[in-house]
Amino acid sequence: MTSEHSNLFLASLPAEDKDAILACAQRVALPIGTVLHESGERPGFAHFMTSGLTSIVTVMADGTGTEVGLIGREGLVEAVDLIGPMPPPTRAFIQVEGSALRVRFADLEKFVLSSPGFRQRLLQSVQCQTFILSQLTACNGLHQIEERLARWLLMVQDRLESERFYLTQEFLADMLGARRTSVTLAAGSLQHSGIIQYRRGHIHIVDREGLQDVACECYPIARDLLLNQYQSSVVR
Repeated sequence: MTSEHSNLFLASLPAEDKDAILACAQRVALPIGTVLHESGERPGFAHFMTSGLTSIVTVMADGTGTEVGLIGREGLVEAVDLIGPMPPPTRAFIQVEGSALRVRFADLEKFVLSSPGFRQRLLQSVQCQTFILSQLTACNGLHQIEERLARWLLMVQDRLESERFYLTQEFLADMLGARRTSVTLAAGSLQHSGIIQYRRGHIHIVDREGLQDVACECYPIARDLLLNQYQSSVVR
């Protein structure tokens, strides 16, 4: 495969490793709602995101779930699955439509063993994801819904590199592990303050600095973890 890519994980690899992966990668479109892998199933493919967003969600027996990971073009969705044989207890699906470079999971597993450079970057990526998850777990347990919503909107904007995107209140509630009514009140407060515009799922971040002021301390921590990982960033 010779087409230009825009995935930061791939861009950070040694040239020979990057070229080897691109040679067996296929660019795929990922409509919203596309399931990349289900809970309890080993992935069939690995996805280097080039646009859009993937949510990693833990789903309970009653069907409710909450987001435990958010991956855009900075990452490899199945990175943690590559470091061991256990099937994931999470579900990965496309939250905002986009595209990815897709590689057979079995082929990438072999590449982990044969390439020290790729293996090192993989472990660094998994460590970054783990630290971000730890911070957000504490955030969801300790901070108010408006702070968490502001933090989450900033993280989405960073990965999409856009001030406009589409997310329903029902979806926001699921991702934040909150009641829809609570998200409605929090979004209404941000809109009343002139920080965002929100109508029928269409979100426009009008005042990014104001949104950062509302967000809790977890946002800059998560942002800086990503910055330090790649030495360059999708964030502003």
